Amino acid sequence: MKAIRPMSGLALAAVLALSACASQKTPATAEVAVSRNAVANAVQAGAADLAPAEITAARAKMMRANEALAAKDYKLARELAVQAQADAQLAQSKANSAKATAASNALNEDLRVLRQEVERANSQ
Repeated sequence: MKAIRPMSGLALAAVLALSACASQKTPATAEVAVSRNAVANAVQAGAADLAPAEITAARAKMMRANEALAAKDYKLARELAVQAQADAQLAQSKANSAKATAASNALNEDLRVLRQEVERANSQ
């Protein structure tokens, strides 16, 4: 019975190179779909109003990713989809942060008014 030998370094490098090439030639539909979902989530979070530059960048990259996908330039489509996803996540984070800041400011204002009312009631 022969012992199984581990792959030589050259053979392993060849297998890795072939798998990398294969992944660049497969459609990037999954990456584009994930990015499309990230853009939709950001829009739902209010990014159009609260982070317009970031959501505009995400949408532009999504359009370019879709064009690259249609042109079968899967590498470019994948890269643009990943960038669009990052831009969309940034837009969503900025929108969520702006909402939290507004809620905090409103709460602080309510507390200020309440304190004034308590002080007024105590001074009578």
